[in-house]
Amino acid sequence: MNPYRDASVMPVVRAFYKKYYNDTKPRTLILGINPGRFGSGVTGISFTDPIRLETVCGIPNSMPKKPELSSDFIYRMIDAYGGAKDFYNRYLISAVSPLGFTRLGKNINYYDDAKLQQVVRPFAISCIEQLVDMGADTHRCFCIGEGKNFSFLTELNEEQKWFDEIIPLPHPRFVMQYRRKQLGKYIKMYVERLG
Repeated sequence: MNPYRDASVMPVVRAFYKKYYNDTKPRTLILGINPGRFGSGVTGISFTDPIRLETVCGIPNSMPKKPELSSDFIYRMIDAYGGAKDFYNRYLISAVSPLGFTRLGKNINYYDDAKLQQVVRPFAISCIEQLVDMGADTHRCFCIGEGKNFSFLTELNEEQKWFDEIIPLPHPRFVMQYRRKQLGKYIKMYVERLG
């Protein structure tokens, strides 16, 4: 899944990054797994579906306005944090693999297939190195996903020595699917851990 092949995506991506990242200030990284079909797999912007891109970020787009659960959670959390401007002034959300994957029309994570994970490994290293080289703060990194994504990122970090500390966060999709009644608790947890 490579949204950047779609000619309508790049102007939207440029508008987003120009609006929130048009400076040289270092940001702390928050790394998810890989894009989903209705969020960054469409917009090219991590954890941002076309709806939040337009209504919260103020960037009009002609993409299909389908909601994405993880984007819903992240933008509720961003609102609780103080809004998009304050949040993106301190953080850059990306993914261990900025390209997504599907099998039989459904999302899969890079770690769902051992062979795919091995193929993704050098790509993930290259992508994270680019983020670090662009000036990311390397004191700490937040990992979205407390299981396999955290294990893989920790393993890569032990080898590459990018970050002093990696802090895991519960995955928004897990929260929205299985812990929705505790949504406020999880949003508060994110805001407190991010600080």
